[in-house]
Amino acid sequence: MTAIPLASHQKVQRRTLGVLSLVQIVSGVGIAVVLALSSLMVYELSGSEAISGLAGTATVLGTALMALPAARAADGGGRRAGLSLAYGAALLGCVAAVASMELGSWPLLLLSLVFIGAGSAGNLSARYAATDLAPPGRTARHLSLVVWAATIGSVAGPNLAHPADLLGMDWGLAHSAGPFALAAAAFAVSLVVINAGLRPDPLLLARQAREVTVARRRQPLREAVETVKATPAARTGLLTIAAGHTAMVSVMSMTPVHLDHGHADISVIGMVLSLHIAGMFMFSPLVGWAADRLGRGVVAATGMGVLVAAGLLAALGGHDVPVITAGLILLGLGWSCSLVAGSAMLTEAVDLERRPAVQGLSDLTMNVCGAAGALLAGAIVGTISYPALGLITAALTGLTGVVIWRRRTPAPAARPSEA
Repeated sequence: MTAIPLASHQKVQRRTLGVLSLVQIVSGVGIAVVLALSSLMVYELSGSEAISGLAGTATVLGTALMALPAARAADGGGRRAGLSLAYGAALLGCVAAVASMELGSWPLLLLSLVFIGAGSAGNLSARYAATDLAPPGRTARHLSLVVWAATIGSVAGPNLAHPADLLGMDWGLAHSAGPFALAAAAFAVSLVVINAGLRPDPLLLARQAREVTVARRRQPLREAVETVKATPAARTGLLTIAAGHTAMVSVMSMTPVHLDHGHADISVIGMVLSLHIAGMFMFSPLVGWAADRLGRGVVAATGMGVLVAAGLLAALGGHDVPVITAGLILLGLGWSCSLVAGSAMLTEAVDLERRPAVQGLSDLTMNVCGAAGALLAGAIVGTISYPALGLITAALTGLTGVVIWRRRTPAPAARPSEA
C-alpha cells in the first residue's frame, strides 16, 4: 500500500465511517427482517415451540462460526476481506432460506439461518473497523457511530417483512419467502459497497502508519486466548460483551412466540421488535460519549442494571404488549451499553498487532454464549414459562453488573483537541 501522510488519516477515517455506516444501514435491513420472523417461520414449518427456539440458536451459532474466519481474513487481507467473507456467506444463506420455504423444510431453514448469521458477524466486525484509525480518547464514540447507523435498517427491516412477503407471493414465491429474498438483496448491495468504498483499508493503513508487521500465526485462537488471560481490562471487556449479548438474545428470541401465544398479529410483533432494535442502536452515540467521558466500566455496569429492569418487565408483563415493548426497548439499550463500552475496553487493552484475533475471539465468545442462551431460553419457555426466563435473566445480569463495577477503571484521557 502506498504511504499516506498522517495528516490524511482523519480524512480516511471520515470516509471509513461513512462507508461502514452505509453498510450497516443496508445489511441491517437483511439481518432484522430475518431475526423478526425466523423463530415464527420455524414454528410454522415444524409445529414445535422447542424447535422454534433453535432459530435464534442457529442464527447466533452462524455468527459465532464466522467470527474467527472473518477476523483471520481481516488479519491477513484487511477489514475489506473479512467483511466480504461474512456478507457473502449471508447472501448464500438467504438464497437457501428462500428454497427452504419453497420446500417447506424446517431443517433446511435452520441450516440457512446458520449462514445468514454470518451477516451479523460482518456487522459486528464493522464496529471494530471503525476503531482502527480512531484518535486516542475517541474509540467508543467512533465505534458507536457505526453501531448507531444500524438503527435505520434494523428498525425498517421487521416492518418491511409483510410487504416483502406480499411482493414475493406476487412474483410466485412461497409464503414467507419474500422477506428472505429481500435480505439476499441487502447483503448483495453490502458486498458491493464494501469492496468499492473501503479503500484504503483502515486496518492496513493503521498498521502501515505505526510500522506494525504481522507474522502469520499458526494458532491465532490460542494466542488470542492467552492475550486476554494476561490482560485484566480485556477480560472485563469480554465479560461485558458476552453477558449483555446473552441476555439480549435469550429474551428477544422467544418474545415473538410469546406474543403470538397472546394472539398478537404479525404487524404488532414487527412493531415491538422494531422498537427493541431501536433501543439497541438509536442511543449508541450517547452511550459512546458516556463511555469515553465517564469510563467504560461505569457504562458497562449501568448496562447490566438496565438489563435487570428489562428482565423484570418481561417477567411481570404477561401478554401486555406495552409492558413487553418497554422491556424490549430496555433490553436493547442495555445491550448497547455492554457492546459499546465492552468493545472499546477490549480494543484499547491490546496492541494493534493482536487486535483482529482478540476481536474475533470476543465475537466468537459472545455468540457462542448467545446461542447457548437462545437454546436454554427455548427450553425454559417450553418447560416453565416466559416470565421465568425474564427472572433468570435479571438475576444473572445483576450479578454480572456487580463484578464489572468492582473491576472498573478510570476513563481514558483525550487530548484537548479531541475532547
